[in-house]
Amino acid sequence: MNKRRLERLQTPAARKDVKGARKHKTSFRDRLAGYRSHHQQVAVDSLRRLVISPATSLMTILVIAIALALPAGLYIGLNNIDAVSDGWEGAARISLFLKPNVSAPQAETLRRNIAERDGVLVAEYISPDTALAEFRASSGFGDVLDQLDANPLPGLIVVTPREANVSASAVTALQTELGQLPQVELAKLDMEWLQRLNRITELGRRLTLALAAMLAVGVLLIIGNTIKLAIEGRRDEILVVKLVGGTNAFVRRPFLYTGLWYGLGGGLMAWLLVQGGLWWLRGPIADLSLSYQSDFHLLGLGFLETIVLWLFAAALGLLGAWLVVGRELRAIEPR
Repeated sequence: MNKRRLERLQTPAARKDVKGARKHKTSFRDRLAGYRSHHQQVAVDSLRRLVISPATSLMTILVIAIALALPAGLYIGLNNIDAVSDGWEGAARISLFLKPNVSAPQAETLRRNIAERDGVLVAEYISPDTALAEFRASSGFGDVLDQLDANPLPGLIVVTPREANVSASAVTALQTELGQLPQVELAKLDMEWLQRLNRITELGRRLTLALAAMLAVGVLLIIGNTIKLAIEGRRDEILVVKLVGGTNAFVRRPFLYTGLWYGLGGGLMAWLLVQGGLWWLRGPIADLSLSYQSDFHLLGLGFLETIVLWLFAAALGLLGAWLVVGRELRAIEPR
């Protein structure tokens, strides 16, 4: 059986089929290798063209870098504000100013009742005399206070909500509930300023996104105009390539890589600008933090955020080139 099978394979028709199959498999592999080799060659050649004209390339990359560094810097600033305010989120306090006719035993009874509530972690009573002594020690107006006939400060109960109820809505509801007690003159939420800061931060984030969108459009226009000038400078070369049968995809490839290199270079330069700005501010920020007895350190771009910045910049460069090259190449046809 094996002998007959070997004889069939040695016939001219069988040898031709095997040879054709090998030729088809080899040609596909060769085409793939050629495609990859051409991409590598075009990528290196496009980078070389940028390097041999450093002044023009550097100016374009710097413009792109500044456009990308502005929203990146705002993003870092907002992240640092969030990092600072996160340490204050759990410091929400409700100050209950008691009516003048509430005695110390009544205030202590009220404090115990408030402390037993489910949403309350701690309730601390500060008597008028204790409050006056603290104000005297911290304000430096001791001589002025000595001239007063009576203590003007009311009794105060400071309420600290539980961590589970530290959200703005829960704390506000607790403030409203405690403010309706008959012994309470005024209920003041110490987190109101932090809520305003959070609203300002959210507004800043939206403005940052809007600025980033507008500057991204600007980057597209810059890269598109640069690629358009490069196409005009190589018009004769493009005509020759099309005359010998080069397709638009073949001609488009070098300019797409040029846009990619411009975008990636702008992203790298933007990262350097941002890091330089952070290095310049790090010393004053550390001194300011130390004056407030805080261990806060200025935050920068993390590894993942840096990679996203570079990829976003490269994608903008590629997109800007792609939007221009197709239209320009259709207008360049040999006659």
